[in-house]
Amino acid sequence: MEELIARVTNRTGLDAATAKTAIGHILAFLQKEGPATEVSQLMAALPGSETALAEANASEGGGGLMGMLGGMMGGGVMALGQKLISAGVPMNQMQPLGQELFAYGREKAGEDVMGPIVGSIPGLNQFV
Repeated sequence: MEELIARVTNRTGLDAATAKTAIGHILAFLQKEGPATEVSQLMAALPGSETALAEANASEGGGGLMGMLGGMMGGGVMALGQKLISAGVPMNQMQPLGQELFAYGREKAGEDVMGPIVGSIPGLNQFV
């Protein structure tokens, strides 16, 4: 996970704590919205992903106004975007963040894992 965090911070300019939280939110989103088999394979290929996921889930709490707005928009990629904004990720860094995380996922888990994940979640391809 440290290698991924370093790559994300280098690409986006986010601090390490924000990058780790954002990665956790993305992984939680993939776990909820993506195909279970492939997401499990991705998580297994990313050491430390379970910790990042647990920390992101713990930080969610009630979600406040942003969480409520994301829920009103029906969830999905829009709700993920709201979580990332709440975690301190500027809009203009969401795509580079997603691109770096998915490139890393392809390196570690392979395209046969990442392709079905991206293909199964509407709107995700615009961020990866």
